[in-house]
Amino acid sequence: QTAAYPTKPITLIVPFAAGGNLDIVGRLIAPGLAKQLGQSVVVQNKPGAGGVLGATELSRSEADGTVLLVSTPNAITVAPKMVQTQYTLDSFAAIGLISSTSLLLVTRTEQNKFQDFASFVAYAKANPGKVSVANAGIGTSNHIAIMQLQIMAGIELNVITYKGSGPANIDLLGGQVDVSIDQLSSAISHLKSGRARAMMVVASERDPLVPEVPSAKELGLPTLEVSTTAGLLAPGKTPTATLAILNDALNKTLADPALQEQFTRAASRARPGSSAVFTELMKTEDKQAAELAAAGKLRPE
Repeated sequence: QTAAYPTKPITLIVPFAAGGNLDIVGRLIAPGLAKQLGQSVVVQNKPGAGGVLGATELSRSEADGTVLLVSTPNAITVAPKMVQTQYTLDSFAAIGLISSTSLLLVTRTEQNKFQDFASFVAYAKANPGKVSVANAGIGTSNHIAIMQLQIMAGIELNVITYKGSGPANIDLLGGQVDVSIDQLSSAISHLKSGRARAMMVVASERDPLVPEVPSAKELGLPTLEVSTTAGLLAPGKTPTATLAILNDALNKTLADPALQEQFTRAASRARPGSSAVFTELMKTEDKQAAELAAAGKLRPE
């Protein structure tokens, strides 16, 4: 049976709403996977609880390679330390990394409370808890970056959690929230259109795709560095042979120059490689999340 894999269509779960980083990533790789595997690949959005609902669905699925999940390590490692889940790290098998993208501190262009990062911090300090900040879900890299930003900048924000970057951006641009920490991949269209502006890259270096935006290090936060890495997962008991077929199909998909160009236009970088790299990344983040949880620093907002 494994040798004949795949024999039926494949569902690709995206655990966030349409329009966000993982949705973009999932829809970029789906056609290539379909071509490599010889089966249709259908993207299914299942948003909620910072990716937990989608991850839960995968953990309950048959381990036959017909249901897969596009996810960051956070939904698998961080979210279970913050909310009750029906899965553990062992409930999943890594297929491989897909892409990575920077995180930005973004506001709408018409924002008149502050104009840059320094004035944002000054306003937040003068108005504790009154500046609202959107994120893509509990335990996401966006959420972790907000928690670290508050500690390092000495500010208190009103943290608003959404079911993905898409809904968060709607409220940001509509004026319902003041700022967001968002992936460059889902923010870049709003930056290019002039509807939003970025105040900081959440990293020690500037991102070459938005070279005008200062880094956290330049703005006095040298240890603030969070990015978003996406990977492809299968249920934990998926046969090794099936995982190998999927890894090969994923890497061949990511090696396509046309797809790499699409990732670049979407402000992401393709990350082909072995499943072991993704496995080790999840183990590292799981350990870090456990340490944060033990210190009382991971809790639902």
